[in-house]
Amino acid sequence: MSERLVEIETFSMDEEKVEVTLRPNAWNEYIGQEQIKKNLGVFIEASKKRDEALDHVLFYGPPGLGKTTLALIIANEMNANIKVTAAPMIEKSGDLAAILTNLEEGDILFIDEIHRLSPAVEEILYSSMEDYRIDIIIGSGPAAQTVKIDLPRFTLIGATTRAGMLSNPLRDRFGMSFRMEFYSSLELAKIIAQASNKLNKEIAHEASLEISKRSRGTPRIALRLLRRVRDFADVADEGDINHLRTKYALNELGINSHGFDEMDLRLLRLLAHANGRAMGLSTIAAALSEDEGTVEDVLEPYLLANGYLERTAKGRRATPKTYDVLNISLVSEEGTILS
Repeated sequence: MSERLVEIETFSMDEEKVEVTLRPNAWNEYIGQEQIKKNLGVFIEASKKRDEALDHVLFYGPPGLGKTTLALIIANEMNANIKVTAAPMIEKSGDLAAILTNLEEGDILFIDEIHRLSPAVEEILYSSMEDYRIDIIIGSGPAAQTVKIDLPRFTLIGATTRAGMLSNPLRDRFGMSFRMEFYSSLELAKIIAQASNKLNKEIAHEASLEISKRSRGTPRIALRLLRRVRDFADVADEGDINHLRTKYALNELGINSHGFDEMDLRLLRLLAHANGRAMGLSTIAAALSEDEGTVEDVLEPYLLANGYLERTAKGRRATPKTYDVLNISLVSEEGTILS
């Protein structure tokens, strides 16, 4: 499947570098997730007053909602150094031990995709999070010895898109857990306007709203679409980004007013034309000429989360919301129009 503008897992390294420059660096710049910000502000202030390391924090929810950004802001607020890594990079328990023993008092360790840690690595984390020490086995067989190494008090911030895949012992060791929610159109419009200023390109309020409505409630997608719309404006030699140019650019990019691209629409039309009958995953994949993993992991999550399709014991089925969006009538077996 070709790269999709609305697929947040397909970001290139160059795009990630640009995104870093657009990220907020302080609470007053961070827009959205108000309840999380409010609670974190209290916990951070309390930790600073007691001169203690912040308790371990877990962020979970769909990708692209700002988990990494929040971790970086926490580090700024705590005046702490932060080490950023991802679980797939920690292959052996020795890799994690090397990272932990290089931390200093009050440092923050951020592990992205923490649900992908191996069981052996998780075992090292348990004692390090709870007792601030690690047990390393030197040698093998009868001559093996266990060496205990004390660690400075640090804060582990974990991020995951699949909280259900975290083991209970690991989840229980986080003192704070926060679910990241999708953003409203107004919140995304503010994020887009703020990012546009950092790109030295003015944007009309109507234009930022237009982008936000097509961004699936996700800042990362909003920033990607903003950069593509800016390209259209630059080629047209326009000093700012106006509403008309924005609509034209997004339509040319194949992103409709609901944030759907052609792949989303193909899937929804396929289910809608089944007229209320459930379709199996293998049947859907064959009809779309895609593999089952792509349908399940790439196409379905956003549509499921926003009520455009549902999974049943018999397969996937379109919801009334899908029929409304596609302007298709659901007809009963007797020929009666149901929606």
